[in-house]
Amino acid sequence: MLARIADRRAGRSEATLQADIRQLLLAGDFGLSDGHLDDVDLEAPAGGGRRIDIEVGYTLIEVKRRLQTGRPLLEAERQLGGYVRSRSLESGQRYVGILTDGATWRAYQLTGEALALIDTHTLAASRPDGLALFYWLEGVLATSQRVRPAPAEVARRLGAQSTSHKLDRAALAALYSEHEHLPTVKLKRELWAKLLDSALGTQFVDKPDLFVEHTLLMNSAYIIAHLVVGIDALELQPQDLITGQRFDQARVLGVVEHDFFGWTTEVPGGREFIQGLTRRLARFDWLRADHDILKVLYESMIGPDTRKRMGEYYTPDWLAEHLVDTVVTDPLRQRVLDPACGSGTFLFHAVRRYLAAAETEGVPLDAALTQLTHHVVGVDLHPVAVALARVTYLLAIGHQRLTDQRGAITIPVYLGDSMQWRERRDLFTEEHVRISAGYNASKEEEWLRFPRTLLDEPSRFDQIVAGLASIAAKPRDPDIPPSLAAFFHHMRIEPNDQPMIRGTFEAMCRLHDEGRDHIWSYYLRNLARPVWLAMNENRVDILVGNPPWLSYRHMPRDMQTRFRELSRDRGLWHGREFATNQDLSALFVARAVQQYLRDDGSFAFVLPNSVLDREYFEGFRRGWYEDTAEPTAVTFTASWDLRRLRPHPFPRGAGVVFGDRATLSTYRGLPTVTERWTGRVPTEAKSWRQVEPLITREAADLVAGGSALSESPYKPQFTQGATIVPRVLFFVETDTGGRLGLGAGRHAVRSARSNLEKAPWKDLPALEGVVESEFIRPVLLGESLLPYRVLPAKKAVLPLDGSALMTGPGSRLDYYFGVAEWWQKAEATWEAHRSSARLTLAERLDFHRGLAAQLPAPPLRLVHGKAGMHVAAAIVNDPAAIIDHKLYWAPIASWEEGLYLSAILNSGALTELVRPMMSYGKDERDIDKHVWKLPIPQYDDGNALHRRLAELGQQQSENAAGLHLTDGTNFVVLRRQVRAELARHPATPEIEAVVMEMLG
Repeated sequence: MLARIADRRAGRSEATLQADIRQLLLAGDFGLSDGHLDDVDLEAPAGGGRRIDIEVGYTLIEVKRRLQTGRPLLEAERQLGGYVRSRSLESGQRYVGILTDGATWRAYQLTGEALALIDTHTLAASRPDGLALFYWLEGVLATSQRVRPAPAEVARRLGAQSTSHKLDRAALAALYSEHEHLPTVKLKRELWAKLLDSALGTQFVDKPDLFVEHTLLMNSAYIIAHLVVGIDALELQPQDLITGQRFDQARVLGVVEHDFFGWTTEVPGGREFIQGLTRRLARFDWLRADHDILKVLYESMIGPDTRKRMGEYYTPDWLAEHLVDTVVTDPLRQRVLDPACGSGTFLFHAVRRYLAAAETEGVPLDAALTQLTHHVVGVDLHPVAVALARVTYLLAIGHQRLTDQRGAITIPVYLGDSMQWRERRDLFTEEHVRISAGYNASKEEEWLRFPRTLLDEPSRFDQIVAGLASIAAKPRDPDIPPSLAAFFHHMRIEPNDQPMIRGTFEAMCRLHDEGRDHIWSYYLRNLARPVWLAMNENRVDILVGNPPWLSYRHMPRDMQTRFRELSRDRGLWHGREFATNQDLSALFVARAVQQYLRDDGSFAFVLPNSVLDREYFEGFRRGWYEDTAEPTAVTFTASWDLRRLRPHPFPRGAGVVFGDRATLSTYRGLPTVTERWTGRVPTEAKSWRQVEPLITREAADLVAGGSALSESPYKPQFTQGATIVPRVLFFVETDTGGRLGLGAGRHAVRSARSNLEKAPWKDLPALEGVVESEFIRPVLLGESLLPYRVLPAKKAVLPLDGSALMTGPGSRLDYYFGVAEWWQKAEATWEAHRSSARLTLAERLDFHRGLAAQLPAPPLRLVHGKAGMHVAAAIVNDPAAIIDHKLYWAPIASWEEGLYLSAILNSGALTELVRPMMSYGKDERDIDKHVWKLPIPQYDDGNALHRRLAELGQQQSENAAGLHLTDGTNFVVLRRQVRAELARHPATPEIEAVVMEMLG
């Protein structure tokens, strides 16, 4: 049936195609069936004699025999637009339209009065992918019911690439564009920007798209918060959903708050938007959701680029559970803070541990819940993560405990900056906390003030602020100020505190009258709480979590500057060639301990494994962090090395460090013995009970990466190759120019494309031109290298004149018309799309003199790979070849020297020796110059052992050269084939023994 639907060539009528599509909708798992034939209407009346081809729920489908571009398509869109507008006006609901000829499917919705194309899908007639079409259509229809919220289903149906998400995103963007100038919307965006500027610091950029994205994700999170506790969100008014009225009635505060993102229910069209969004989310049976599905939801909604920019890597449940059990030894008497809580994995297990202990000791439920929110606290700087973490906290408490007799509780998860990139001590005076609400009509600054002591009880403080805002919003006689006596009595406000609170209430009344109220509780609660936690008397007993693993090279420039300042102040900055490898995680831990951990308090953090033994974390491992404001010291007590777990629980190798806050006289560096974990852990494993039997844990020495005394004399001789990127501007395919040719010494060239290209370059058209042959140079890439063997080089247009780069004023580039024209186009493309304003294209090409250092090239060079699970090396004897930055190279004096080094570098023993020094990714893969930290001696022709290694290297080289390799095979596969052949060669055991004896 799918093949028939997709076949445009078949002699079919529109009526036949309509019937087939209707049957597809009934046969597919769309929540429709033959028992509900009325769910799918053919030729549904649309008034004025018009009929809609197919109507399904809130979706209208217009079918054409063939969708053609130009006037026929415009006419079909006009017709569909009329149907969608008509149905939307009749029902007050948001409708989606589909245009299709069976092969092409186009989804539309109204943006204002215009019909806008949102997403397309193509169904191939030869091999139709029914599953892909199902997910595309289901995202539009949103008619499925009680879908089990398995991770894959959540990602496919709600993730950023789903049709559902694209439709909701486009609808919300149009809604914001239409109403962004309304006072309520402007105020909320201004306060959102102000808070996130404080929370995210230099990572925050105030853009309308980001505000729309946060609004969509937060509105989604709030709807899900209702669904996971069994509240029928479809029965609630949109206003109640987004402001959390049901939670307020249940006296569960801080789950859904009236915040920046409630503007959707305050503008025309917002109600319909929330209803449509609720329908899409209610497809799932959220009562069957495990708490970790919120982690999946967050990861699928927030794009990988955003998570990478924040340095976010989420912790598997079994590891979080065991880590909490290990460090939280007295849950009823220890206060726990996760300062980078993400979607709440560590919070979940800390809450469960506290409640289990309370039940064991017979603590009444009401008292246990009240104390819980003081004992387990979370902070994160991403609003969507915070919203989901609050739901996770609810799930940890459990439905039954929430429905039993209890007092009011506040979920203590806050949107804030644990790093305190920009310290906000100005929020607090000796006696009170204050926040500026901007200026009133007379341009006088308006302050909301509360006694500091009220923040000691988060639940009570939130109730006070929310209660005052509620009274201020009620109708009142302007000549008779409302009485607060009953409120003061109910909330137990001391007489000495009442005048300050009365002044704040009067300010709230003025804000309400000026249309500037609603979100001050949210704003104050989130901005002030991390600062409050940093005060000596409020510090916690336990810090636990997984801080952001954000590399220096991925930080915005302003953040890099601040990161260097804070790191240098604490002795954490390593600089030199390691600058780009430095990581926010170590500074985060030092800063969190400094600000939030009481004396003798303990911490346990999941960190990149490089923290355990890489040079650039040496300052962190020392345990003493100098700072003029407040020097901080820790005693490291233990570490876990998780790098050998398979599959890796993180995209990079991981470890765990444990310690206590100490003093200058008691601090102690990280022990040189770690606990190494090995084993295979199924990805579906959730509990520590499942994982523990699968893991071997043993003591192991930590090997810090090399010392100057043991380094090889070859280390300073090896240089990284040229940074020839973006490749679309340099690498080419060549042509002779056809039958007529192009004349001697010239070639037609076109950019060589690859599926490894990244945005924005992958989306740009190829460059084309005719270039002089002398400027088409062979380039060796990382993928060109096998053990003992070099694959054919790639071709690149490089404006090289002898030993110099021909660019800039006064160069000879203009003498060569072909390459000059190519370079001009390449420069224009670079200037239009580069992300950095610092480098010209020529500066990028010769970054750190990676190109100039190769010119003129020596007759013999040895190259080895920058990255890989195994070291690979070979001799290069082509002086014209340019070495790419994925390789390191050095000149060699003779073939014998090259064979000697090749034998050492390609040996399995060398890889095993260097692997503990390698930087970690998914596996140990960043070789860089770590090989030269081993004492590899300079080749000496008078040394019999050196000559023997050269002889053995010659045998291996001949063996690799004679191996038949299939063209087009991936280089990783080819390397594996060569290594397997070398392993069988009789010279291999001797090479391995000699290398191990020489270096081991």
